[in-house]
Amino acid sequence: MRVSSFVLLSLGLCATVAQAADEARLIEAINAYRGQVQRCAEQASAELPPLSGDPRLVLSVAGGDLQDALARTGYPMVNVQAITLSGPRDAQSAMQALRESFCRVLLDPQFVDIGVSRAERDWRIVLARPLLGGRLGDWQAEGQKLLERINAARAQARQCGGQPYAAGAPLAWNATLASTAQSHSRAMANGNYFDHRDRDGRTPGDRAELAGYAGGMIGENIAAGLDAADRVVAGWLASPGHCANLMNPAFSELGAAYAVDPKSDAGIYWTALFGAP
Repeated sequence: MRVSSFVLLSLGLCATVAQAADEARLIEAINAYRGQVQRCAEQASAELPPLSGDPRLVLSVAGGDLQDALARTGYPMVNVQAITLSGPRDAQSAMQALRESFCRVLLDPQFVDIGVSRAERDWRIVLARPLLGGRLGDWQAEGQKLLERINAARAQARQCGGQPYAAGAPLAWNATLASTAQSHSRAMANGNYFDHRDRDGRTPGDRAELAGYAGGMIGENIAAGLDAADRVVAGWLASPGHCANLMNPAFSELGAAYAVDPKSDAGIYWTALFGAP
């Protein structure tokens, strides 16, 4: 009897571990999907930083009131979206269903956290945006923090996706790029959109040129929904395209800024503008 009990317990443990691994694999698949330009509802999305797994968003697949559940876990929710799937046998099948029916939710830039739960073939995927922490300095101070974090990242060799980058020289602050970045962050916040191309159709290079920047090379990273420079840079480093901009040895200057609009979907928007004179 003791051996039989031990075997049953071992089988249950293996099943739990395998299931937890599938939940982690689904988060990885969602983040890989967000990390590339996708077409959804006939529109192209921007590359998005990865979602952070948050145990407070791992909720019962049985359902119930979503706000009550999050209140019990203590998650400081501003906006949340829950997706329920029934039938997928593994993470790959669940991801296929999400791509086909919920691409808009997966590619919504306002969401920054995720929790995935599963009971056999029933899944619950919760994406959320938390309250802003309210501890930010003005846009110049936070832009300088981004510069510090980016230069710390550039000081170390790393892989951006499959591309290796050697440690690079630090970037210098450029006031023209900074004011251009601040204007774009403000435009996204007030206009409630998330895109490198602004509402007038101008690209980052167009905006820098109009502002009087004389450099011949421009790159831009944007982020939304995150209320700390550390989290913004961590998200960019985990996204191959953003990471490549950040590590590009051709860039030597940076301007960065954020803007807040409580009426917007994401609440806060960040722009880092890289240049080479």
